[in-house]
Amino acid sequence: MNSVNHYENFPVASILVPARIRPDVIALYHFARGADDIADEGNATPAERIATLVEWGTAIDALADGKSAPKVQTVANLLPTLSRHPLETHLLHALLSAFKQDVTQTRYQTFTALEDYCARSANPVGRLMLQLMRVESESAVTASDAICTSLQLINFWQDVAIDWQKGRVYLPLTDLAQFDVSEADIAAQRTTPAWVALMAHQCDRARQRMLSGQLLLAQLHGRMRIEIALTMAGGLTILDKIEHVHYDVFRHRPRLSVATLPRLLLHTARLLR
Repeated sequence: MNSVNHYENFPVASILVPARIRPDVIALYHFARGADDIADEGNATPAERIATLVEWGTAIDALADGKSAPKVQTVANLLPTLSRHPLETHLLHALLSAFKQDVTQTRYQTFTALEDYCARSANPVGRLMLQLMRVESESAVTASDAICTSLQLINFWQDVAIDWQKGRVYLPLTDLAQFDVSEADIAAQRTTPAWVALMAHQCDRARQRMLSGQLLLAQLHGRMRIEIALTMAGGLTILDKIEHVHYDVFRHRPRLSVATLPRLLLHTARLLR
């Protein structure tokens, strides 16, 4: 049960999240979602988007030092969470840096460059969740990063057509060249053998990254362990659906639905074994 209106590939503050941290998860989600929307939604100019994100960064600093009340309500709403949990606010700034980058950068030369973006656009969310749960081991952080990067990549691969309409291409340019796929192919929505090979490669990357994060589940307990397993299963199910439509994400945007529930539960059971 999502607590927000945006469609997501993972459960946001579902009933599986312990009640003691559910308000904190919701507050953090609204922060991340709201900041992302500043970069993506509406008719603001790039300069206006950047200025607003800078204002949010200033509000985070005000919240952290406690000397003044943040002027951004979404940031101010994090006050109860920060008073209850020792969260690292530099992770909030990392998210903002990624969203600023979305305003100014529309192409990624290499997969390494894309991973750097994911390290700031997605991984901080997982690390904040671990801090809420008081899970602090280095291996847990590494596994969480793998899961979050995978979820971000999966979102990119299912949204190729949507991102193209926004003028963005997250497929690394070196990979496009390697598989002999051009931006003209994306514009024309050509699902050629070269496109299929390119997308199969990207989906395999995301799948392997997701499965490497399975080590995190051994360090979680109770309902939260199931919550994270469901999150991972959601990503794996989307990858299955992308493969099922032969990587034609132009005409078929894969998404979770009631029909995908059996596969979702199967992936979850396998992850929890």
